[in-house]
This record gives sequence, C-alpha cells and structure tokens, in this order.
Amino acid sequence: MSVLPFPVEDRYYRFSQYLRQQFGERVYRVSLDAGFSCPTRDGHLGTGGCLYCNNRSFSRDRANNLTPVKTQLIQGIEIARKQHKADKFLAYFQAYTNTYGSIKELERLYRSVLDVPDVVGILIGTRPDCVDDNILALLNDLQRETYLSVEYGIESVYDKTLEWARRGHTFKTSRQTIDKTKNLGIHVGGHIIFGFPTESRSEILDSASVLNETGLDALKIHHLHVVKKSTLADLYQKTPFPLYNEADWIVLISDFLERLNPNIVIQRLVGDAKPGTLITPQWTMKKTQILQKIHSELERRQTYQGYFLNIGI
Repeated sequence: MSVLPFPVEDRYYRFSQYLRQQFGERVYRVSLDAGFSCPTRDGHLGTGGCLYCNNRSFSRDRANNLTPVKTQLIQGIEIARKQHKADKFLAYFQAYTNTYGSIKELERLYRSVLDVPDVVGILIGTRPDCVDDNILALLNDLQRETYLSVEYGIESVYDKTLEWARRGHTFKTSRQTIDKTKNLGIHVGGHIIFGFPTESRSEILDSASVLNETGLDALKIHHLHVVKKSTLADLYQKTPFPLYNEADWIVLISDFLERLNPNIVIQRLVGDAKPGTLITPQWTMKKTQILQKIHSELERRQTYQGYFLNIGI
C-alpha cells in the first residue's frame, strides 16, 4: 500500500491539513469579488450564464458599487480572525471568471493584495477557456513571489453535460489548460459538479479515473442544486428531474472518494448557498453534518480516499 498524505483516520485529504502542511499553521481563504464578468454572460458565448449559475447564491451582492479588492480582503481578514481563529490568509478571487480581463488589469488586481499583512498567497477561480499563454506567463511570475493556486471550473468530464449546462467549452479544453498550467509548476485545483440529469451514477464514478489522469492537485465537489434567478430554476419548474437526496449523496461521495487519487486535496464535498437563494435540495443547508456523515460512512466501511487504488482493484 502506498503512503497516504493524510492520517487514515481522517479518511480523505482535507484542505485544512494541506494548508497546515504548506504553511505550518491554520490558514483561511478570504473570498473576493473583483468585479469580473463571464463569457457566458457578456455576449461572447451567451448572455444567460451557465444553466445552473447565479453567483449571488454564494458571493457578495453587486447591487451597489463593489468595495475595492484590497479593502474587501482587509475586512474579511478581520472577520476571519474572530470567527475562525486564523492567523494567515489566502486572497481568494472567487466570483465569476477571475482571469477575464487585460493583463495589465489582472496584474494590478493580483498584486494589490500581496502587501496585506498575513496574506500568504492567492487563489484564482476561473474557466479553462479564459487562460491564454500571456495569462499563464503572469501567473508563473506570481508563483515565484507567493503561493499561488488556480482553480478551473471543469464541471464535468462529459461533453454532453457541458453542452446541456451551456458551459461553452469542452472537457478537452479543461484538460489542455490543466496540462499547460501544471507544466509551469503551478498548483491546480478543479471544480466538478455531480447530479446532472445527463449523467448516470456509474458515469459519475468513472469520472474519478479521468480526473486522476489530469494530475489535479486539488478538487472541489459540488452537488447540482437549483438556486433562484438561474436558468436552471425556470427549467426545473417546468420539467423537474431527480436530484440527489442526502443519503444517496453520502454514499455516492464515499464511493467516489474510494476511487480518487489520495494525493488530490479535497477542498469541498458538498455545495452550499446563501440563505434565501436555494430552491432545492434543502438538505444541503446542513453542510457540517453532511461532512460528518461522509466521514462516518467511510469509517464504517474501513476505507478512505484512494482505497481501491491502493489495494489494486
């Protein structure tokens, strides 16, 4: 059996543990909204956004002018110190597509957070079709100065799903962009969604081996949920389809983790949404409990992330 990067009793490679391994202490992500748009919203690829998306379900409200990114970060750090007892922080460019701008503007924004006290790095969430060679060169420069991780919205390894979700890119694009980023030595995370009506349970589990082959360093797993003011909300109202219930999600994620490379850091195992934005399924409002139940299920099985890879099945 290969050596696990996490204690077997943890059952999977937690992001909190990875950060402690990197920095030697507790580190907390502070989410930022830099005011970016997205090619599926600004007319480049569409105007309605991805089928399931309403950024207001997890990010700040843009009804008023955005606070400067540096100010957002400083305010977020003050809150995180009190609520999460953290001493070091990562500036997380999260909302919308955070490489969707000119090189000059991107560099200005990224560098604006580097001199904030106790900030030890940057996380950048973006789309794989919104990173070109010039942006990669900028990211390569930044990683020489600070910790840097790029999170790509893969969403699915199946093109039929990406087309249904109006994503605007293929899985091949995700794979190529991940390869280019990894070749520069940049830490790469991915975001994936399970529960699309276009995918069977077996296809979801098969996606573990596909993701293993990408060489991802980290992964966020989100269930498909329906939030208000999304195109999916209108579609679901007209033609409802099955969504995962709590018990089935716990079993699915446990099965998936057993097949996933144990060196991939797990940043999320269930999605969440701001109060008042979620239509269904409502069980996902109990995020902490869900995580505890996933851990308990793996403990009951006496398995862990990468179990089937380690025993050669």
